Amino acid sequence: MFKRSVVLFCLSSFTLLAQTNPYTVSSPAYKWYEAGQKTVDEAKALFPEQKPAKNVILFVGDGMGISTITAARILAGQQNKVNGEASQLSFEKFPYLALSKTYNTNMQVPDSAGTMTAMITGVKTSAGVLSVDETVKLGDFEEVSGHKLVTLIEQAEDKGLATGIISTARITHATPGAAYAHTSHRDWETVDQLPEAARKAGFPDIAAQLIAFNHGDGINLVMGGGRNYFDKRSDGRNLIDEWKKKYPDGIFVANSKDLNQVDWAKTNHVFGLFSPSHMTYDVDRNEGPEGEPSLSEMTAKAIQYLSKYPQGYVLIVEGGRVDHAHHEGNASRALTEAIELAKAVEVAEKMTNGNDTLLVVTADHSHTLTMNGYPVIDNPILGKVVQWNETTGEKEIAKDANGLPYTTLQYANGPGARAHADLTNVDTAAKDYKQDALILMESETHGGEDVAIFARGPGGIWFHGTVEQNVIYHVMYEALAK
Repeated sequence: MFKRSVVLFCLSSFTLLAQTNPYTVSSPAYKWYEAGQKTVDEAKALFPEQKPAKNVILFVGDGMGISTITAARILAGQQNKVNGEASQLSFEKFPYLALSKTYNTNMQVPDSAGTMTAMITGVKTSAGVLSVDETVKLGDFEEVSGHKLVTLIEQAEDKGLATGIISTARITHATPGAAYAHTSHRDWETVDQLPEAARKAGFPDIAAQLIAFNHGDGINLVMGGGRNYFDKRSDGRNLIDEWKKKYPDGIFVANSKDLNQVDWAKTNHVFGLFSPSHMTYDVDRNEGPEGEPSLSEMTAKAIQYLSKYPQGYVLIVEGGRVDHAHHEGNASRALTEAIELAKAVEVAEKMTNGNDTLLVVTADHSHTLTMNGYPVIDNPILGKVVQWNETTGEKEIAKDANGLPYTTLQYANGPGARAHADLTNVDTAAKDYKQDALILMESETHGGEDVAIFARGPGGIWFHGTVEQNVIYHVMYEALAK
């Protein structure tokens, strides 16, 4: 557990002393950290008698706003031949709930880099940067060293806890990257993406920062996509080979077969890169031994592995491709990715003890997905709206002002926008179908409304009301701090 009275952390130019706020009063991070801690202190005053958590698992459904949760819940029920509206996803049964305000310090509608930074450091920051404070301008690499924020993964490692990071996106992408990297641009995932000035100055890309991570004995388990960013680089470095050299007892895995053959008792480090870029959407995934493991399978393996550490662990699990499908205007894949995240949460709930493990499920931001019309109960959530005829009392296909059918799920903007399209003979439930959108855009945007936080376990009761997103870190930290 963390003990504020004795712990000393060092991070670059920061000296992180064991005090309520690790930043100086003049630091822009101070106000956010102070406010987040105050919120948790107030919650602790209401619910003071809480047992400490041995383990913390944070699940992030990237882009999994409330409309996505509602639609995914209905789809999951309909897939299981039960009433979808009355169904519940695994985490919806958790006893503690709050709303999270997701804005970045410079954006009403946020991006994943700033939002995950808030959740993993306890400090809100601007869009596009990873685990640096809000004064760092996007792309200004020279300012990074003096403005780094300490992350929960770094703190856990410094205290001797085991750690793990899982994502269905590239492991260098914004959400997982914020847990271990400090950079002024989220897109600098590999050396090829660095501007020339940054390369000449020796500023490390995000993949290189993962390999160079030097807290504790290093992150014990990393699994996700993005293999090309480690072994196909213009600087000639093979970061996978460098990782193997750094951890001689480590095991590198590249597919489901490799993962299933790991002898967890014989290693302290596992590195899995299962695809060249982002992992495949779950509905398209090769489920064979040479294919990619699912998010729930990776979660099960991670908990099996990390549970061997008696000191406890911190695990980050991202369902990263909910977001990607939404950007494509593709609700079918977005919802099935959310359902798979719910399966991963169910796995974690079954494999852990609610008395010593805090589970937190949330989203970094929402999307513009809407659920509309007046469809009858149990109408296919991906289908066209069928409504009750108020005169005859019979079911009928609903029509818009142009006399054309429309779907229950639509986007406010995105690539699916089309003027007065006739969907009469279109299978809107097909996995490749792009939902209609009001405003035509190449990529659908994020939404800016609050997202939900669900929690179970020690400290979970401190989530209540509507809170700033950085409070998520403070609850997790405090749960481990006793």
